[in-house]
Amino acid sequence: QVQLVESGGGLVQAGGSLRLSCAASGRTFSNYAMGWFRQAPGKEREFVAAISRGGSNTYYADSVKGRFTISRDNAKNTVYLQMNSLKPEDTAVYYCAAAGVVGIPTTPRRYDYWGQGTQVTVSS
Repeated sequence: QVQLVESGGGLVQAGGSLRLSCAASGRTFSNYAMGWFRQAPGKEREFVAAISRGGSNTYYADSVKGRFTISRDNAKNTVYLQMNSLKPEDTAVYYCAAAGVVGIPTTPRRYDYWGQGTQVTVSS
């Protein structure tokens, strides 16, 4: 089992920044690719960003490319999502997830463990 706990969400004005953190415990963190997803009210959960087990490869949704940066610190068992130039349409609950696979999965069904989510609200 891997336990994931997100933090760092909150209310921010459009154009502002937030950094989300996801702390992992349980099994060896570096054995898992990590991803961030988000879900707005009435919408399906959507992929935001993912990072490979070693951290050398990343992938982003087109909607956040150039604004968000995913990173990880395997020594601290933590993955981060730096979010800049936030827009009202970024408002959602953000979830981190762990996938015990090689590569950078982008679909929710490929992830094995999920955090409880953290709310991000961007005001216009």
